Amino acid sequence: MKLKTESFSLEVLKPQDAQSLSRLMISNGKRFQQYLPKTLSENLSEADSKNYIQRKTKQIKNKTEFTFAIKDIDSDDVAGLIILKNIDYQLKQGEFSYCLGQKYSGRGWMTRSIKAAKNFAFNELKLKSLQIIIHKSNLASIQIAERNGFTWIKTLDNEYVSGISVLDMELYELQYEK
Repeated sequence: MKLKTESFSLEVLKPQDAQSLSRLMISNGKRFQQYLPKTLSENLSEADSKNYIQRKTKQIKNKTEFTFAIKDIDSDDVAGLIILKNIDYQLKQGEFSYCLGQKYSGRGWMTRSIKAAKNFAFNELKLKSLQIIIHKSNLASIQIAERNGFTWIKTLDNEYVSGISVLDMELYELQYEK
């Protein structure tokens, strides 16, 4: 999958993205810590990011998980990630997780990237249902989900462990429509 606009592109992570990915994670550490601690912890150095990209490349090859980079056209820097995970081909279902660096927020990049990623999931992978699990305080993420047609389904009690606390999360879903 590849999306290219006048300001950003959406593409598979490449080994040469390691330094930029690590910089993104470190510079947005506080922003990503609460909801993406694992991804953050796997990208705290350029070497860590190289290993992360290698694993993600294997997952794409095996069609078990798809990680895409949102890249700034001007700088070629990684601005964010979209991860299609928890793919169940029998249930024809997958889940999105995503992040965007603070300096790229408010430009519509994530909304347009999720639109491209959901089209990929439905048209290429033939999934029928997509989910996003969001904390109620993450209003920007809720808006992105809703702009892409996802609807709130229910609260998932004690769904997510963040540091020492356990959080209830909100489940949003989108069903494929012909």
